[in-house]
Amino acid sequence: MVREFILNTGAKIPSVGMGTYSRRTENFCDAVIAGVKAGYRHIDCAKMYNNQKEIGIALKKSFEDGTVKREDLFITSKLWCSDLTPEDAPLALDSTLQDLQLDYIDLYLIHWPFRVKKGSSLKPENFLQPDIPATWRAMEKLYDSGKARAIGVSNFSCKKLEDLLSVARVPPAVNQVECHPSWQQVKLHDFCKLNNIHLSAYAPLCRQEYCSSGRELMQYNPVIKMICEKLEKTPAQISLRWGLQMGHSVIPKSTNENRIKENFDVFDWSIPHDLMAEFSQIEQVRLVKGEGFVHPQSIYMSLDDLWDGEI
Repeated sequence: MVREFILNTGAKIPSVGMGTYSRRTENFCDAVIAGVKAGYRHIDCAKMYNNQKEIGIALKKSFEDGTVKREDLFITSKLWCSDLTPEDAPLALDSTLQDLQLDYIDLYLIHWPFRVKKGSSLKPENFLQPDIPATWRAMEKLYDSGKARAIGVSNFSCKKLEDLLSVARVPPAVNQVECHPSWQQVKLHDFCKLNNIHLSAYAPLCRQEYCSSGRELMQYNPVIKMICEKLEKTPAQISLRWGLQMGHSVIPKSTNENRIKENFDVFDWSIPHDLMAEFSQIEQVRLVKGEGFVHPQSIYMSLDDLWDGEI
């Protein structure tokens, strides 16, 4: 049973978290309440998702009705690209804490290694040069204050992590990235393991909403289908269990109560070693490419620049 992983801070991150990102308008208040009742103890949030107030209401209800205590939950949020200056980062965290109705957050991540003008959108005229070392020093102060019990990054390549480690007083505890059987991140997995950085997987189900190219969903992959038939599990469960056995925490997202429960049913069984070896046959394609950060006016002139060749 892989219920939790230990971060380099000593904190324990639950191995299966509940994602709250969606391109659609969905009722995450009810979904979070259902998730907590189903056993989820990690809720993954972000300012950019525009639903933290809604999630805060759900958390308050879950505390008040006795379903969980605050110390039972692990709450993650993220610093958006418009708040990367040392002056703006603490204000952004305070705003997130207010929205979530919390006194502290368990994990605070730099959402992307990119910067735009404060209060602006991802348009070329708003692009600015980020100063990640300066932002990280601000994150370290938030960690020192106790408002963020752990700090980390999201969407960082091996090179960007290496650059950050060279200046960090407090090393990142987590790198949250796209990771699933169709994008296994082998190089990044090995780098994070070597440097005691936990890899946390968003989009672990390879769902279509993350994909602009119309790539087939995971259930149509022949390797996944074969393993599903042998183990009598769903494609989602196979994909999530693969992530856990690779040592990653996984953050599936659903607002459907049955799927919320199904996604959490990954602990009392495992994928045998011989079937784990079959995942190496799956074609690898990154779905979350970050095209919006690439432009002649951006610091990233190509996707290769953004991901430092990990594309």
